[in-house]
Amino acid sequence: MAMTARQRAKVSLYVQAGIFVVVLATVILAVDWKTIGTSVFNFAKIGPMFPDIFLVGLKNTLIYTALAFVVGLSGGLLLALMKLSTFPLYRWLATGYIEFFRGVPALLVFIAFGYGVPLAFGVQWDVNIVVMVSLGMVASAYIAETLRAGLQAVPKGQMEAARSLGMPQWRAMVSIVIPQAFKIVLPPLTNEIILLTKDSSLIYVLGLTASQYELTKFGRDGISSLGAGLTPLLVAGAFYLVITIPLSLLARKFESRSARTKR
Repeated sequence: MAMTARQRAKVSLYVQAGIFVVVLATVILAVDWKTIGTSVFNFAKIGPMFPDIFLVGLKNTLIYTALAFVVGLSGGLLLALMKLSTFPLYRWLATGYIEFFRGVPALLVFIAFGYGVPLAFGVQWDVNIVVMVSLGMVASAYIAETLRAGLQAVPKGQMEAARSLGMPQWRAMVSIVIPQAFKIVLPPLTNEIILLTKDSSLIYVLGLTASQYELTKFGRDGISSLGAGLTPLLVAGAFYLVITIPLSLLARKFESRSARTKR
């Protein structure tokens, strides 16, 4: 007798659950838990990381992320407006910038502004400025495309209605179109902050002083100095999650609110 679709789905579920249990049991039996304990979960040796990883590492990571996001958001908005401009030169410049910085690794941009520009022009930049410029320029290329999509998603009737009331185009854009576009793109902008938080770890290539360390630097140094295996990196990763998980929840909240508004 042939099985119904519901019966086949139930059998498939049982088979998948069985495979999962077998694989899990195999992993549990195969892993050397003693080595894992001393190399990954050796929390007894990470005491010297505190409280500096919190007072310095977490604080600097948040500062670097905030600085880069301010530059990225400002530059991204300008690029998005340029790409939507009726003046061809603006569109070409914006497109060239976006394609370049989306195609070049952020690490190379850090090296260029951290070492290349000071060497070429004889200037010495503070690390905050290097992060703000380097990561902000890369972020602006991605944010520009997000904002452009948001601006184009605003109904054209909004601009036409404002113009019919005698409002100048620039004022209608600033007071009507851009605020609506930001509401539309809040979820992807929140995700961009998460990416910036993680990309701030690239600052290690600049050779930091102790007061400039971010979370990844604490984790890297802890591997060699504390003799706790990968535990310092695990702790650094946990602090990143303290930042990124609330942001992910916030992005989901924005997405659900946007979905309800559309309905």
